Amino acid sequence: MAVTLEQARRVGYTCLKALLRFAFMVANNLVAIPSYVLYLIVLQPLRVLDSESFWYIEGVLFKWLLAMVASWGWWAGYTVVEWGDDVKAVSEDEAMVLVNHQATGDVCTLMMCLQDKGTVVRQMMWLMDHIFKYTNFGIVSLIHGDFFIRQGRAHRDQQLVLLKEHLEKYYRSRNRKWIVLFPEGGFLRKRRETSQAFAKKNNLPFLKHVTLPRLGATQVILKTLVAPQENGTPAGGDAVIKESKAKGLQWVIDTTIAYPKGEPLDIQTWILGYRQPTVTHVHYRIFPVKDVPAEPEALTHWLYQRFIEKEDLLTHFYETG
Repeated sequence: MAVTLEQARRVGYTCLKALLRFAFMVANNLVAIPSYVLYLIVLQPLRVLDSESFWYIEGVLFKWLLAMVASWGWWAGYTVVEWGDDVKAVSEDEAMVLVNHQATGDVCTLMMCLQDKGTVVRQMMWLMDHIFKYTNFGIVSLIHGDFFIRQGRAHRDQQLVLLKEHLEKYYRSRNRKWIVLFPEGGFLRKRRETSQAFAKKNNLPFLKHVTLPRLGATQVILKTLVAPQENGTPAGGDAVIKESKAKGLQWVIDTTIAYPKGEPLDIQTWILGYRQPTVTHVHYRIFPVKDVPAEPEALTHWLYQRFIEKEDLLTHFYETG
């Protein structure tokens, strides 16, 4: 099939734009990431003298870096529409954010969404696959105190122990507020077949747009970060005084990301901008943590229900727009 002059021009323009965007992204990284690291090296004496101020400054720099990444998508015309509960209303409280996972662009989408949510971005902790440790942004996440989790049955128990230790060491000492995780444990395209086989074997709903979530990390976070009195343990005396200083995890924010026609954005698209401008939809639903069961079987059922609801939301969206 012959290529018209107009088509050739369009392809040439797209390639040139992608090349320029890539060059701009590289320049961004070469300046911004070393600057972040060097500033924090210079500020190490402040970390010893006034840890709270140090992590405040680090959080501001971290938010700027995430805004930089978000701007690459905005520049390409990749925008977001948010629906559901107003999460900004709980931005000063501690919350766990549960997100469905379709592609690497999910993280970029969240970076864009959360920029206007008060102090959330600078005080949040991410749980992400250990492979991200070896990306250009890995050094930033390591310094910020994010947790890199290694997937696979062989590593599962050890990783949960390490996660608990990480939360106890870094979450409150660095004044973190929100913790973001992807309970499916991987991308939809990689886990869907295994999840559907597990569902069939255990007489669970057949899901196409999400996969059945895993319990481990969610349970560790709840056990470690929820104040005892919110888990049903009576509080009194010293516990009341302690609770007034730190209420613990108060909310679970169920977040659903929906891409038009079910075609997710990956990080390459976000950087190069070769896809036409698109609107990603993000839906929030807030649950008080006191309404989330602590017992493993009940918590598993509760988590499954959230992802069944995501399936219904996404099915409706893909069918009706």
